[in-house]
Amino acid sequence: MQNNNMYDTNIANSRNINNMNTNMSLNQNPYVNQQNVNPNPNQVDANANNSAFNTGDFVKGALVGAALTYLLTNKGAQENIMKAASKGSELFQAGMEEMKERFEDAKAEMEARQQ
Repeated sequence: MQNNNMYDTNIANSRNINNMNTNMSLNQNPYVNQQNVNPNPNQVDANANNSAFNTGDFVKGALVGAALTYLLTNKGAQENIMKAASKGSELFQAGMEEMKERFEDAKAEMEARQQ
């Protein structure tokens, strides 16, 4: 199998212990990907802005944050939320009681048929 790696992957070749030469080539470092090296640091990648910030998501997040802040800081809104939650739990409990009653009726009907 032919090695298509253009870098020298032998780490010993990148360390020159006898001669501390700091002018090593990028080809001696297997950890540097030359395709991602930007020769001009002042050049801005046009795609980087699109992936880093999405205006639509920001607006949604800002609106959700504003709504939550309003609900958590407004006393009247908190009271209304608690009233709605209380009413919802009452309806749930009433539904559970009705379901238990229907279960008992079905159970009694089955016992009556067996006799």
